[in-house]
Amino acid sequence: MFNKISIALFISVLYSINVCSQNDSLSYKLEDVIVKTNRIQIPFSEASRSIDIITKEQLNAAPVESIAEALQYYSGIDIRQRGVHGVQADASIRGGTFEQVLILINGIKMVDPQTGHHAMNIPVNIQDIERIEILKGPGARIYGQNAFSGAINIITKKHKERLATATLTGGENNTGSFGFSAALPSANNSQYISFNRNFSEGYKYNTDYNISNFFYQSNFDIANNDLEVTAGFVEKEFGANGFYASPDFMDQYEETQTSIVAVGLNNSNSNRVIKPRLYWRRNQDEYHFVRSNPSLYRNLHINNTVGLELNTMFFNKLGTTGVGLDFQTIRLQSNNLGVHNRQVATAFLEHRFTFLNEDLDITPGLSFNYYSDFGSNFLPGIDIGFRISNDLKLFANAGYTYRTPSFTDLYYSDPANIGNENLLPESAFTYEGGIKFLKNNHSISVSYFNREGNDQIDWTKNLEDDPWQPQNFQTIIMKGIDASAQLDLTNLLKRKSWVRLAYTYIDSEIPVNENQFSRYALENLKHQLIGGISANLFSKLHYSIFARYNDRVSMDDYTVIDTKLSWQTDRFTAYIKANNLTDEQYLETNLVEMPGRWILGGVQFRFRY
Repeated sequence: MFNKISIALFISVLYSINVCSQNDSLSYKLEDVIVKTNRIQIPFSEASRSIDIITKEQLNAAPVESIAEALQYYSGIDIRQRGVHGVQADASIRGGTFEQVLILINGIKMVDPQTGHHAMNIPVNIQDIERIEILKGPGARIYGQNAFSGAINIITKKHKERLATATLTGGENNTGSFGFSAALPSANNSQYISFNRNFSEGYKYNTDYNISNFFYQSNFDIANNDLEVTAGFVEKEFGANGFYASPDFMDQYEETQTSIVAVGLNNSNSNRVIKPRLYWRRNQDEYHFVRSNPSLYRNLHINNTVGLELNTMFFNKLGTTGVGLDFQTIRLQSNNLGVHNRQVATAFLEHRFTFLNEDLDITPGLSFNYYSDFGSNFLPGIDIGFRISNDLKLFANAGYTYRTPSFTDLYYSDPANIGNENLLPESAFTYEGGIKFLKNNHSISVSYFNREGNDQIDWTKNLEDDPWQPQNFQTIIMKGIDASAQLDLTNLLKRKSWVRLAYTYIDSEIPVNENQFSRYALENLKHQLIGGISANLFSKLHYSIFARYNDRVSMDDYTVIDTKLSWQTDRFTAYIKANNLTDEQYLETNLVEMPGRWILGGVQFRFRY
């Protein structure tokens, strides 16, 4: 398997060192990027955490169609798809479950109280994204619960010029998409709107899908205050062949609808930043056990989360102080789970101290959480960094994290699954230490991490014919090494190009009885190796090839290679890409076989007016 990756990378290097092209650089340096946490915001180079940033240039170069596919090529991130192109995907960070990762859009939480399976229902098209920030490690002190093993924050573009785009794609399995977007900036405001529809007949029986996505964002300058309005909607209709319970259930079907609306204000001066925001997220999930006979077995779940948050940042002689408050009211209505309400209140406090001419930084923090159904807790944490030189930094951090059970964990019931109303919340203590190098868009990072979780939740059963039921495990330990390197080869090859290598090793200690079946706990990665090269072959011709090797604890290992060739001018882009180039047979979960080689092509037209 490793040989396939080596061959793929070798071939891509040969491509990339062909005839010379333009001496272009990335549009901005990574060290200048401000990491958009909700309170204390600092340049990427100064963060004392494990953070990966996926830029818009990297997203454009990657042979991917969805956010889920793009995340697969970053160390420590495990994307387990059912189907393709973002139909349904679960995100894991460093061996955590899909319930233990927090997804955000511009800092807006996408937590779904019904089930974490809906966390990746993201009403943002990949072309709307400025960058993706991946925080690995405990994030509860920064974002609150569900940032248990990490957080993924999707930052959308803010357009400064009038621009309209139209996109068309098509490919195998009668797959296609069309979309448009328009940006309308002016002196005091900017508005952006996009719509996309993706469809396919699927790669086997009952794997067809239709995905519609709408996104709107506006910014208004009101008396030196930035008022931001965000709205999004995504609808997915898809055949769910073998998605749940057993691969034998081939006729399952599902429809989901996810909406977000948020209104926020940014008021700042030289001494402080104040950011209030009101937000609403709605998710509807309709499931049919037999697609052609909905009345046989049907679930309909609707949940609403309404929240009000206030985040502030103060600058003083002792450093920077961040204070935040977040109030949520959650309501679920379901024909299976029942009607449930939950209120959540969270308070955040952290302060960044700097010493020794700012070579040493220490950021202690604390979050207080109250849940109407599980009580309250305090979650402390600390980040420490020491700069050895301008480009080299040692870092360490530690913190406690927490997650309340989802309503599915607590109350779900069908012939193959039964919830557990006696579940306790999950908690964990995590620490890591590492070193990172960052200079001129070269970045290298190596870290060791250890997460000791208590009362971890997993769905298990003792006999094959028993129903699945979630249980608390006393202790689950995930520890390992996370390493990545991205080198900008632009100056060396005299054209825009870069290479990325990453490796993650996870040693898990999970107290599952040998005779006990586990649905999620034993699917974590043990080894993950990632490689990719992106290069301009000529002034307008771009080529990329990516390979990933995944070795799971209880499943067969596999290697997948994806590649893309594109031609781009100022007004036009055309591309062709092949996913799973070697036609590998593999599973990312223990239920659904993933597709073989899949070729797609597309064009995009851009109009400035």
